[in-house]
Amino acid sequence: MDPTVLAWALAQPAGSRAAVLAAAYTGGTTRVSFEGRTVEYRTLDELGRALAVLHGAENSTVRRPAARPRRLRGGAADEGEESRPASPRW
Repeated sequence: MDPTVLAWALAQPAGSRAAVLAAAYTGGTTRVSFEGRTVEYRTLDELGRALAVLHGAENSTVRRPAARPRRLRGGAADEGEESRPASPRW
């Protein structure tokens, strides 16, 4: 079991699927009840894999850097350019 996955699961709100699975894993039990149903895992390793899959599903969003605002060319807003009057287009 990856310690970061277990730490993530233990930090989830009480009663959530991840928190209940983590409590079962740390308590050494393989029978878990959540969302109105009971699931019995064969081993603690299988329960740990279920936690890892849940962690992967919750954190699968691709993280992209914040978009930088586009610069418009030809104005005083460009770095190093002086302000100039707009030329009429005929």
